[in-house]
Order: sequence, then structure tokens, then C-alpha cells
Amino acid sequence: MTQKHQIQLFEEKKVRTVWDDELQEWFFSVVDIVQVLTDSADVKRYIKKMRKRDPELDAKWGTICTPVRMQATDGK
Repeated sequence: MTQKHQIQLFEEKKVRTVWDDELQEWFFSVVDIVQVLTDSADVKRYIKKMRKRDPELDAKWGTICTPVRMQATDGK
């Protein structure tokens, strides 16, 4: 599986993305998208609370948000 990592800009904020050649699909960082849309100070806490408030979302989280390896914002 060949992937191309890239940074996209949305309203001047960085959003990490990965292009998968095999699937012909873009994957986006959920953390980055939530940050852009909510402007939250602590995105991980925001997502955790969002999942806690919506049991159906929490139950389907792994299916809806497929984990994909991406470079972290700190470069790791």
C-alpha cells in the first residue's frame, strides 16, 4: 500500500492528510478537523466528551474513524 502524506490548509490551519494509492482515497486527521471546526483549546478532551455524550457515536468510533498512520504535529 503506497501512501502520500501531505498537509492541507483549511482556513489557514493545518490538516494532516494521507492519500492511499491502493484505495484511491484521502484520509484526514479527525483531531485536526475537530480543531479547525471547534477551535477547541484541548481537542482530545473535546472528542472524549463528544463520544461520552453520544453512545452511538462511541460504539461506532472505530468504524467511522479508521486509524491511519500519520506524522504527529510534533514531527514524530
